[in-house]
Amino acid sequence: MIIGFLFYQSKEEKFQVPVNDGGGATLRPGEARSKPRVKIFDLPEKPVFAGEKVPIEQPDVFERFEREVYVNAYWESNALLMLKRSGKYFPFIEKTLEENGIPDDFKYVAIIESGLLNVTSPAGAKGFWQFMKGTAGDFGLEVNRYVDERYHFEKATIAACKYIRAAYGKFGNWTSVAASYNLGMAGIARRKNQQLSPDYYNLYLNEETSRYIFRILAIKEIFENQAKYGFELQKEDLYSLPPLREIEVTESIDNLASWAVAHKSNYKEVKIYNPWLINTKLNVRKGGKYVIKLPM
Repeated sequence: MIIGFLFYQSKEEKFQVPVNDGGGATLRPGEARSKPRVKIFDLPEKPVFAGEKVPIEQPDVFERFEREVYVNAYWESNALLMLKRSGKYFPFIEKTLEENGIPDDFKYVAIIESGLLNVTSPAGAKGFWQFMKGTAGDFGLEVNRYVDERYHFEKATIAACKYIRAAYGKFGNWTSVAASYNLGMAGIARRKNQQLSPDYYNLYLNEETSRYIFRILAIKEIFENQAKYGFELQKEDLYSLPPLREIEVTESIDNLASWAVAHKSNYKEVKIYNPWLINTKLNVRKGGKYVIKLPM
């Protein structure tokens, strides 16, 4: 760190010591300080999740919500990339949620689960919606040595909707449904029974599940009030999918690279637009069918 630097200007001027303003800029006497970079944000007075009230008047609820807003608002690079990726994936998610009678706020679950990336968790959950292998099969996703549909964005989104509808049938409350996406239906039900409380906000939970709804709320707040948090993206700034053609596959493919070339594409494009293909070949059972997408 540079503490200070003395320099001589002229016989008439005294030595001056530049001052660091804390933001990396060096100021000399008489120069104005820049405005502080860190801003205090006002939280919404009546936040809701999926139409359900968030009791922000409770001090711990306010602090938990505020924590997640600042964590995400000041992790600018991550928030910016999630905003940009939403252009590629939110249209399908929003449409599928609506078709299944699920509140639009659940699209933010995909954001906090994966950042809209096909990631793998330390526990082995995979894809945008972070399904474990066993749970994936329960909700109609195929997982084998050739195919892992947890990485199939559209099919995994439909599977997530099946889970959400099933959880709502159990709890009748969207906030509990969202919390169960982290802790499981049995986990949330057990905590409610043990603590004699039906309300997520009054449950004592592990740190991850305790933060879960507030992370969703924070992402929702930033996405719906982008300028307030310093993000000024236009529609053309968002990522988008190129026009894609769909090719039905009813027979096994011995070599996906050769197959791609035969369809005027390449292996890289096969993997980019079909990450659910996890082998260099594809086995198709008798009577089965897959759809592979490639750029037009």
